[in-house]
Amino acid sequence: MKPDKITYHNYRIPSPQEFEAIFSHFYFAENKTEATITKTLLPSFQTIMVFNFGTRAFLVSKQKTKIEIDKCIVLGPIKLAFEYNLPPNSQILVANFKDDAFFRFFGKACLADHFPVHPDEAMEENCFTRLWFELNNIQTAEEKVAHILNFCRPYLNLQTPASNLLANFKSDTLSPIKFVAEKTGQTERNIQLLHKKHFGYSAKEINRFQRFEKALRYIQEISLSSKTISWFEVINRCGYYDQSQLIHDFKHFINLSPKNYLKFQQDICQAAGE
Repeated sequence: MKPDKITYHNYRIPSPQEFEAIFSHFYFAENKTEATITKTLLPSFQTIMVFNFGTRAFLVSKQKTKIEIDKCIVLGPIKLAFEYNLPPNSQILVANFKDDAFFRFFGKACLADHFPVHPDEAMEENCFTRLWFELNNIQTAEEKVAHILNFCRPYLNLQTPASNLLANFKSDTLSPIKFVAEKTGQTERNIQLLHKKHFGYSAKEINRFQRFEKALRYIQEISLSSKTISWFEVINRCGYYDQSQLIHDFKHFINLSPKNYLKFQQDICQAAGE
């Protein structure tokens, strides 16, 4: 738990083993201060479902447009950083879908990149509105998570063999598209389309993000150790061509330079969980 003040709390709730291929984790935040708390959510390439309890919270778009969170919204895949505001007496619980889990649940992936949609619209029935009312009567965040997990069991579909290979692909040298195409006897074009349809992003997009994410993790490790960061070391370790490419990725994903990212780390929330 990381209290910014004694009456502001935010923490992660791990996904149980049964659901670790569906949800990376859950995130809970509660603002009992007298001021609005503003945070920046880093890109994760995950789709998130946000349940809002208490005072209505707000998402702030890149164009500084405020989007009110009523009871429940779906957003993602989260490809760029954005701000969110938690007014006094607000409380949110966020479910982070992993890999193609949102597709397995709803039968679709790209609802509206970075644009919130009510999950009832995706499901075409009002079951999530009913779920919110049930959750609103449950006291603790951990009990709310248990209720969500129990609710989702009947809706989950099996993962396809190709999606399973893509989700578990680990290699810095091989192409995931070419590898899975050969393994499944399909064309590379078919696997590219499946990747976009099931995950909500292309293999090229996620490769770029994973390089950026590797740089973030390394920078965080160095900053926590109180050592001086060598940007050329970051470039070499994380697979960047030069400093301008590193800066370009930081500006693209979080609209900050690497040096400014260091200054604002305390106001940034990273959705992705291992």
